[in-house]
Amino acid sequence: MREIKEKRQMKKLASLFLAVAIPFCGSTAAEKNQDLYADYIDTYSDIAIREMVDYGIPASITLAQGILESGVGKSRLAVEANNHFGIKCHNDWTGETITHDDDRRRECFRKYDNAEESFIDHSQFLKSKARYSFLFELDRRDYKGWAKGLKQAGYATDKNYADRLVTLIEDLELYRFDDMAPSTEPAPKAEPIRIEEKNLKFVIVQKGESYFTIAKKYRIPFNLIYSYNDVEKTARQPKPGDKVYLRPKNTSCKGCPPHTVKEGESMFSISQEYGIKIHSLYDLNSMSYDSTPYVGQVLMLY
Repeated sequence: MREIKEKRQMKKLASLFLAVAIPFCGSTAAEKNQDLYADYIDTYSDIAIREMVDYGIPASITLAQGILESGVGKSRLAVEANNHFGIKCHNDWTGETITHDDDRRRECFRKYDNAEESFIDHSQFLKSKARYSFLFELDRRDYKGWAKGLKQAGYATDKNYADRLVTLIEDLELYRFDDMAPSTEPAPKAEPIRIEEKNLKFVIVQKGESYFTIAKKYRIPFNLIYSYNDVEKTARQPKPGDKVYLRPKNTSCKGCPPHTVKEGESMFSISQEYGIKIHSLYDLNSMSYDSTPYVGQVLMLY
């Protein structure tokens, strides 16, 4: 009986190695790779559960995709760019990048400061793309439906992609996470102040907050919070009362009257006040990007 059980276990391991394409030979390598799976799951399962709670994506699917796309966290993209899901740059990415050979040579992939950013961006990527919208109508325990739907929507070109996800989920019993709650509950999310007519979303900074803490609080990849607010990572932190945008600013403030520059104002402070990208504000007023406004100058906002 024990011998039969061991054979089943080795068969299960073999199917996992084929799914993730990690080479092995002999029982020692099999045990080592088994540890890799366990370590990955221990490290990222709570993040996957939290993403499930926030976005509705089954934790089993997130973990299986992460394992598969990152080679259990050992791929070049995962190690050098913290990119666990192989998400390419696309036109809407404004963060750091890395080039990597994929379908074509030297393709552009997203680069993150840490792995958690990659998990958050993966959730936002699926949630924001219309072609994946039908998946969110499925029960979160329907990992097979999700796996087939991801393939159907064009997430991957591999014709066996859905089967590989299901194999990982079932052999590693990742479906057990689909009914779990995070081991530590985050602080309740405050509802960001929203200006509906300008299609903007921002928060007013409270004492002790920084770009980092705001990004973490609202589940936004850290590099994007800087991009949305036209600041470098080495720039000063916001002070209480400042606006910090949680989505990209607009290219103009339609219907807004011209702004007369007051003492102490800068192009940055004005762009934050009206929710206009700083380069767009310069362009609207035919100003060079290194110039500063003078007191009394009238700036066009659209």
